[in-house]
This record gives sequence, C-alpha cells and structure tokens, in this order.
Amino acid sequence: MDYSMRQRNDSMLVSQDSKEMTVIRTQIQLRDDQARALREMAGREDVSLAELIRRGVDRLLAEAQAGSGRTRLDALRIAGRFDSGTPDVAERHDDELAEAFLDW
Repeated sequence: MDYSMRQRNDSMLVSQDSKEMTVIRTQIQLRDDQARALREMAGREDVSLAELIRRGVDRLLAEAQAGSGRTRLDALRIAGRFDSGTPDVAERHDDELAEAFLDW
C-alpha cells in the first residue's frame, strides 16, 4: 500500500492508494498480551499497528450499527420453530399478541 501523510494540527491527512482520510492522533493503553498479539497480527498481515487497530474499530462500529437490525434477524431465524399449541395462531396473530400484552 502506498501511504503519504501531511500533518495538520492534532490530525493528519493520510493518503492510501489514492484515497484520502483524516486521522486523529490518539493514545491508548493496552495490556502486554494485547499489544504483543496485535504486533504479531500486524506483522503477519503486513500492516501497521495503527491500521490494525483502525480495522478493529471499524469492525466494532459496524457490528454496533448492525446490532440495531440484529434483533429482527434473530426473530426471523426462530420464527416457526416452536409449537404454540394453538392451531389458528397464524390466522389470529393480532388477537394473540393483544392478549399477550394484556397479560404482560
């Protein structure tokens, strides 16, 4: 990857393969085992430690954003897997739901 950087106050403008992004310099504290494992992983993937941490942050943010739709996906995965014991629940689902909320 081709990197170039220009310093700007507390941030840097980083160019990577013709894409530009602003990065903010920050300081974090890692446990020894975390730092060691991340350095090894960065070496295997041939990226900087900072790039590896940015990727981890991106993944965490994407998971958090996807988490808002995850409940719906989880519900869809279990739909139809259980027997309610009520043969017409599909036809009367609104009534069944209203009754359930009254009992709640």
